[in-house]
Amino acid sequence: MTVQELPGAVAYRPTPPPAWKPRTDPAPLLPDPEPYRVLGTDAAAGTDPELLLKLYAQLVRGRRYNVQATALTKQGRLAVYPSSTGQEASEVAAALALEERDWLFPSYRDTLAAVARGLDPVQALTLLRGDWHTGYDPHEHRIAPLSTPLATQLPHAVGLAHAARLKGDDVVALAMVGDGGTSEGDFHEALNFAAVWQAPVVFLVQNNGFAISVPLAKQTAAPSLAHKAVGYGMPGRLVDGNDAAAMHEVLSDAVDRARRGGGPTLIEAVTYRIDAHTNADDATRYRGDAEVEAWRAHDPIRLLERELTQRGLLDDEARESVAASAETMAADLRERMNAEPVLQPMDLFEHVYAEQTSQLREQAAQLRAELDAEGEAR
Repeated sequence: MTVQELPGAVAYRPTPPPAWKPRTDPAPLLPDPEPYRVLGTDAAAGTDPELLLKLYAQLVRGRRYNVQATALTKQGRLAVYPSSTGQEASEVAAALALEERDWLFPSYRDTLAAVARGLDPVQALTLLRGDWHTGYDPHEHRIAPLSTPLATQLPHAVGLAHAARLKGDDVVALAMVGDGGTSEGDFHEALNFAAVWQAPVVFLVQNNGFAISVPLAKQTAAPSLAHKAVGYGMPGRLVDGNDAAAMHEVLSDAVDRARRGGGPTLIEAVTYRIDAHTNADDATRYRGDAEVEAWRAHDPIRLLERELTQRGLLDDEARESVAASAETMAADLRERMNAEPVLQPMDLFEHVYAEQTSQLREQAAQLRAELDAEGEAR
């Protein structure tokens, strides 16, 4: 017996009831078919020269920071470092698009974004050194702790943004994640809540081609990661992640939109991870040199340098001055990271709970006894 043959059953309708209608027109939410660009296009002429020079200085500084941090891993001063070499435009633009009162929610690869926002480079590397879970006060700097679990920082960003709006605070949260993080449930939950609540949050996905060794094509069949925004009812933007001017424009627009009550935006920055996933990874196992070299030709520093030079905004003297400033930063970072840290084992139990649990008190007492016994034995 079919459903239609059941007593009292209504005739089957092949379409939804008349009351059904789309909640949102999907057309305005769709990303551009190609990544948005500014550098090398007519739009570049209208970009503020002062902004371009600021972006350039931060890119050069960021590249030197990445190189120095990578060297520190080889010297045993860092346990691990996930380099963002090649992705500096996305990192720097994310930091510069925010106001001081806004919040940045970085992933483990986004130490450069935190440094570009003003965080001490040594404090940004404390987690990766293994000294503390985070080496800075998140509230003071408006930077959430670097998130090593994939995408768990995204729901936190939504919660903070939603709470700020309920309180009437003029605050926007910018949450950063890699393409690998979009395969986590936290990513989808965060986007859904953000859109339903119209929370003032911006999601920045740095699509650098690989989730460790897994290429994007083996993670998703979507036309782009930016297209995923449409399913949640928010705009998706597809941007050339190596174009610092384009990244800054799109991120600034999204932050401004969120601040004005327009709700969240999902931005996909198409970029590339020039270095390995971390210093512990051998990237030659899953990609060829030709692919890497093709992306080196699309280097974010080279793209911006070409634009500045053509417009007469950057000469050899200015270039050397920027490089010297970056070298000074690297030397200071190297010197301070080479100093042996003074660690307090009892700090393990600080900042875990406002009031320690019985288990923590028991563990703390055990460690204290061991430390006292070790001191007496010396």
